[in-house]
Amino acid sequence: MSETKPVAFDRRMLEALVCPKTQGTLEYDAEAQELRSKAANLAFPIRNGIPVMLVDEARVME
Repeated sequence: MSETKPVAFDRRMLEALVCPKTQGTLEYDAEAQELRSKAANLAFPIRNGIPVMLVDEARVME
């Protein structure tokens, strides 16, 4: 059986993406596969290499 690897996030996208709530910058967390907005205290998931930039889908950071 072959194991499927997650699709890699293209870090160049980070230059174009902003937090949908604050319009602020985002930080990429490769281990958690998410984009984090410190200003909004939210973490947006990356699924199959695609960031899900919906506030309703974001995780509130501790």
